[in-house]
This record gives sequence, structure tokens and C-alpha cells, in this order.
Amino acid sequence: MNGSMTLIPVIDLLKGQVVRGVQGDRQAYRPIESALCGSSDPLTVARILVDHCAARQLYVADLDALMGGGPQHDVLRELLVALAGIELWLDAGFADADAASALGARLAPHSERIVPVFASESLRSRAALADCRTRFGAAGAVLSLDRRDGRRLDPAGCWDAASLWPQRVIVMTLERVGSGAGPDLETVAALHRQAPATSLVGAGGVRSDDDLERGRAAGAAAWLVASALHDLQLPRRSR
Repeated sequence: MNGSMTLIPVIDLLKGQVVRGVQGDRQAYRPIESALCGSSDPLTVARILVDHCAARQLYVADLDALMGGGPQHDVLRELLVALAGIELWLDAGFADADAASALGARLAPHSERIVPVFASESLRSRAALADCRTRFGAAGAVLSLDRRDGRRLDPAGCWDAASLWPQRVIVMTLERVGSGAGPDLETVAALHRQAPATSLVGAGGVRSDDDLERGRAAGAAAWLVASALHDLQLPRRSR
């Protein structure tokens, strides 16, 4: 039903456990209670989600790092080792390309399977965004355009710098994450009109295959999913 829409499962890591992301309120996140996985162990959850979605990518938000602590090197390394062949999209609050390169170096020799996610809420400047594109290439990194309650989380001005965007851009509507409120189709459609050659990845709000179809029609090529999987709202996909 959902055509060519790609599913990218998400795990939010906090202190070595998978937690449920709800509306971007990271302080309130609690260990996941999942009808699909029955566990909050990162390796268990990651394997089940990747298998259920027939996914080639896994999005990991390292909340320890995003909230000002150190990256969870051991857990990230375990995921990379266990999920051979899976591309790990990693958001660890990178302020610039140096930060992403440093974490990648710590996770060698698996670094080639890490795709750094540079979030508009975290990047320190528009020059840093330009440097990320130069050093990682248009296809080697992902930009997340973050917003909450209609407000852009964008101190660096990334939203208005489409010429600096990499090929893949996440449309992250934080108040929709884990809310069951439906996807933010308006923002996806607006960005698709602004940058039709960019591969847009929606995030937040999906409740069904019908939502995914509407997201595809709005211009999204893929969607980040978590709650809809844990709550058994999306059927298993075959490879």
C-alpha cells in the first residue's frame, strides 16, 4: 500500500537502555515497554526492529550525548558489530564535522557504516553545516531540520540554507514524535516544493500504512518510525 516508502526504525538510547521518545521531552523518557520487542535491551530491540521493517538503516539517537554527556561508545560499538551490513544513522548532538569524525574514529573499524546526523538544533553555525557537506559529501551525511510546536530549532540558520543541505534531509517535528497525532505532512510538502531533488525523511506521528502513503504523496522518500512499531501498528515487511 505504501509504495516505495522506506522505513527506518529508531532507537533512543539513554544510559544503555532503549527509551520511548515522546514529543522530544528527553528528561521524561522512560525505558521502552514494547509489545513487539518485550525488552529495552538495545541489541534485542535493534535486531527485532530491523528485521520487522526489513530495514537497511537504523537511526540511533544517543540521548546521553544529546543532553551534554559523553557518547555511549560501548553500546554503539555493540550495535555495529551485531548488525553487520546495516547503516547506522547516528545523532549524538554533533556541533560540527570534527565532533562526528572524532566519534567515528572511536568506533573504528566500523566507522564506514556510520552516517552522521547533523541536527539543526545542535549545529553551531551555518559554516559548520557547509563544512559537514564538504567533508562528508552530499551523500555521506544527513541533516535533520528540527522544529517543535511550529518553531524552528535552528540557531545556525540551516532551514534557510538549502544550497548547503546534503542529499538526505530529515523533517523532524518533535511534538509529533510518539504522540500518535499523525505525520506533519504540511512541512514535508513545503520542503519538497522548496528542494524537490532532496530525499526527504519524515519523522514523528505515523500510526498506520495509510499515514505512510500520505507521507509518500507529500514528498517523503522514507520515514523514521518507533512507537508505531512497538505498538504493533505497522505490519511486518518482507525482504
